[in-house]
Order: sequence, then structure tokens, then C-alpha cells
Amino acid sequence: MDVKQKKADDLNLVLTVKIDKADWEEPRKKKLNEFRRTADLKGFRKGMAPMSLIERLHGGQALAEVINSLISDGLGNFIEKHKLNVIGEPLPSRTEDKNDWDNPDEFTFHFDVALAPEVNMEIGAEDKIPYYAVNTTAKALKDYKETLLRQHGTLETGKAAKADDYVIADFTAGDQKVEKAYVALRSIQDEEVKATFVGLKAGDEKDVDIVKAFANEADRAAMFHVKKEELATLPAVWHMKVSEVKTFVAAKPVQETFDAIFGKDTVKSEEEFDAKVKERLEAEYEQEGEYRFATDVKEYLIKKAGLKLPDEFMKRWIHTANDGKFSMEEIEKEYDLFAKDFRWSLIRDKIFADQKLKVEQADLTAEARRIAAYQFAMYGMSNVPEETLSQYATSILRDEKQSGRIFDKIRDDKAIAWIRSVVTLDKKKVSLEKMRELTA
Repeated sequence: MDVKQKKADDLNLVLTVKIDKADWEEPRKKKLNEFRRTADLKGFRKGMAPMSLIERLHGGQALAEVINSLISDGLGNFIEKHKLNVIGEPLPSRTEDKNDWDNPDEFTFHFDVALAPEVNMEIGAEDKIPYYAVNTTAKALKDYKETLLRQHGTLETGKAAKADDYVIADFTAGDQKVEKAYVALRSIQDEEVKATFVGLKAGDEKDVDIVKAFANEADRAAMFHVKKEELATLPAVWHMKVSEVKTFVAAKPVQETFDAIFGKDTVKSEEEFDAKVKERLEAEYEQEGEYRFATDVKEYLIKKAGLKLPDEFMKRWIHTANDGKFSMEEIEKEYDLFAKDFRWSLIRDKIFADQKLKVEQADLTAEARRIAAYQFAMYGMSNVPEETLSQYATSILRDEKQSGRIFDKIRDDKAIAWIRSVVTLDKKKVSLEKMRELTA
């Protein structure tokens, strides 16, 4: 077997694989013997069918499997021997190979191969990248404090419903009745309809077009205790009688609230609470700044590197690798984003190689624990036992997709941390609105 390469351009090669009869004849005989040993054909004992019959039944399949195996080995060995940094996998050339499978002798196959471009650039103090930090204003601190207190608030009985309140009501339509349904006024999308709910008190009654009032089908189905596909069977207009108004009352800045938000006895006064609020808000602002910095780093270095990609090959490879799940039109539409990510991955890999950076198991575990702690916190569980966090983190890492995303994130974080250590940061203070605009 012989493999030769022909350079189409700087990033594209054509590999020609030539397979002689001497290469495939003996492996094909072995493959046919394997078929014979397992053949269970009527009229013959297992494994004793004549080879002529096996040849007739499986000859073509055996040849195809052997040729495919030889091609795979030949291409793989050639790529490894010549240290080709290929993108994806070799793809059959669009020019049709003319091989006689009915009268096999010598086979010739052509494959398109694309090479990843080399990253050749220096990164240092001469590179100036913006770093945005948000000004922490008194209003922002006040709003954030109120938000935290509202997150730990309670529903209490109210008098007249306000726009953010709930009403508990009984709905009737003919002989159908739904009791004690919770209606969240904020979920009513039609402002005119919502206005008719504002001010309702216990004992008030009104007719409601439930399709117009509760446009979200999932919410409407839950409210009326039916499946979404059964909504069409419900009457459009129901009579509603309010039994109670529930208003949301923010938590008070007292020890019980401090413990619920920050953990027992972490905060013991409203002054300490305010300090913690500022600390947490500034940490969130810092995260936003870090996200924007990472985006600016990638855009800056992608532009500086000026990496040219074998675009046509990559589009074909994406289509093939995904078994045609995406049409070429869809791939074309999203390709620029894919190419941007691919260019960054090449730059990141170069930094890892040059700076001898590594992702350790401890890094993966720490990130998985951070994700676990965040997910628990979303449900108000801020003091989860260490053992529980560790178990949950382990389950996250067992998931191939999640662990892959975590691995990529850590590689990004480590590469960007190194970049930050060598470039010049062009520090800029901005308003929260400006930062949100930048990160949108």
C-alpha cells in the first residue's frame, strides 16, 4: 500500500491511497474464514459451509471491510508519520474514484485533508486590552439590598391586589369548578386585562376570558389542572370569585434573615449586612467585568493572529461529522461563529503548549463543586454540607457533556489568566448600564 500527498494550497492536501492486490488478498481470506466459522446455513453444520458459498454470500462485504480498514490504517499512519496537524478527519475527495469492485485488483482512493494553521504571534505588554469595572453606586447597593430581602420574603394576606400580587380564587363554568387557583398578576401579559385584576379584594367576582388573561398555555393548564392538549376542551369564559389576596412582603433585616442569606452568625448587624451586600454586589460586578475581559481577549487575539482557515473543507466536515443533521444552508448561516470559536481554540492550545499549562483533576473537582453550590443556592440552600457538595460534584463530572464543558471552561480560564499576567490592562470605569450594554 502506498500513500502520497499533493498540496492543493497552504492548508489543503489531497492524499492518494493506492492498495494493491497483495495488500488486500490475504486479509480478505482471513475475513471470509471468520464469516465461515460463524455461518449457520441451512443444510450445513455450523462452520462447515463450503468456501465457495461463503464467497458468494459475503465476498463483497469482506472486501469492503478489508479495504476500509487498510484505508483507515494507511491514512492514520501517514498523518502520524508526517506529523500533520489535521482538522477533523480526511474526507473522500469530490472527484469520483473509479475502482472495479466486481473484478478487484488494484484500488486507488483520494482524500481531502485540511491542516490547522500555525499560530505565530507574541503576546506581551505591548498588547493593550480594555478591562471594564463597574462603579458601585449608592442606588445600586440599595436596590441590591432590597432584592436580597425580597428573595427571602413571604406571601401574606393583603387587602387590594397590586400588580405584583397574587389572588386565590374559585373558577366556575357551568358544572365545572376549579377551587383555590393561584393567579399571579405579574404573569398576565395583556396590560388591559391585568388592570382589571389590580384592586381586587376578597369576595369580588368577575367573568374572565381565560385564554386572553392567561396566554401562557403551561400556566393555564397548571391552573385548571389539565394537560396542555386538553386546554381546547375548556370553556373560554369562567366566573371567578376571589377568596383571598396574597401580597409579597420583603424580609426584614433581622438575624433570621441574615442567617438565611449568609449562613448562621456570619452577619450579626445591619451594618455588617450592608457590608456583605456591598461585597457580594462588587463580586457580581467583577464577574461581569471578567466576562467582558474574556470576550475582549478572544476578539483581540483572534484579530491579531489573523488565522486563515480551510473554510470549505470545514463546512463539509461539520456536515459529515454530524451525519447530515444540519443542512449546508444551516451550517453556512452559523459558520462564522464556529470559525471564531475554532480560531480561539487554536490560540488557546498554543498558549497551553508554550506555557506548559495543564488542567488537573483538582481543577475539575473545584469547578464542579462551584457549580453544585450555585445550583443549591438557586433553591435557597446556601449552607450545604461538604459531603453533599462533593457527591453532587462527582455526579456532575460523570456526565460526559457537563465534564467536557467544565474542561473547556477551565482551559479558557487558565489561558486568559496567563494572558492577563503579560498584557497591559486598559482599565476603564463604567456605569452598570454601560457594562450591560457591553456584555449583551
